Amino acid sequence: MPLQTEFEDIVQCDVPMAEHTWFKLGGPVEYFAQPTSIEQLEALVQRCREEDVRLRLLGGGSNVLVRDEGLQGMVVQLAGDLFQKIETRPQRVVAGGGAKLGHVISTAVRAGWGGLETMVGIPGTIGGALHGNAGGRGGDIGQWTCQATVMTRAGEIHQRQRDDLAFGYRESSLDELVILEAQFELEEEDPEELTKRMQKLWIIKKANQPLAHQSAGCIFKNPRGMSAAMLIEQAGLKGARVGQVVVSERHANFMIAEQGATAKDVLQLIDQIHQAVAERLGVELEKEIEIW
Repeated sequence: MPLQTEFEDIVQCDVPMAEHTWFKLGGPVEYFAQPTSIEQLEALVQRCREEDVRLRLLGGGSNVLVRDEGLQGMVVQLAGDLFQKIETRPQRVVAGGGAKLGHVISTAVRAGWGGLETMVGIPGTIGGALHGNAGGRGGDIGQWTCQATVMTRAGEIHQRQRDDLAFGYRESSLDELVILEAQFELEEEDPEELTKRMQKLWIIKKANQPLAHQSAGCIFKNPRGMSAAMLIEQAGLKGARVGQVVVSERHANFMIAEQGATAKDVLQLIDQIHQAVAERLGVELEKEIEIW
């Protein structure tokens, strides 16, 4: 029985991935699913496993570039209230894997729980943020994470406690298929002071980065002790262009996709930057964005 027949309520066929990524680029995926319950997700994961259908999980789409030719297999995006819930408890915030990171930060700030506000302006979902240990100069999400509930590629659900978790620079041990829920243990602070701090950080970030509708997140990871943006600028690549994709004049670690851009343009510009920084400055940049 075809996947789209058994799961017609949640599965669509040949969905353009450009509709679901910040770059607004990329070809169609064979199957696109938005389950709204754990039972639906479990059944879908099990069926994909039985049929040997490759399954990828998409968060907010801010850290993914899909190739122009599109994808075989299934892309799953968590939808519905269950996966996007946000709750506050004494010194804790509990959030579903599909909840937007920005909403979780603002909820914590209003409740007077500090720590996450340093990540204001970082796009994406809680699941994606934890998978890649999102963060900035003020810290990362991993340092506040005390528990995570995950689903494996076999459809099994496990709870990971703090001692089971490991976080590094833009990486974590949470590499299971789905992060269903996470808990963050935070510090009690005055909500007004937290709000002021968050607003100040947001203003600074907004002034130094391109507008969200123009680009995805950072393209390269910062090498240890160095800034990828500074290296790209030192290599003379600020404003560099391939086709309709250009390196941002505001922040050299962002790319802006203009009208008519293709994923191929982005990939060629990534390769050009990688090669130039290696040749001119002797540094091998590592991609932060995922290429599908």
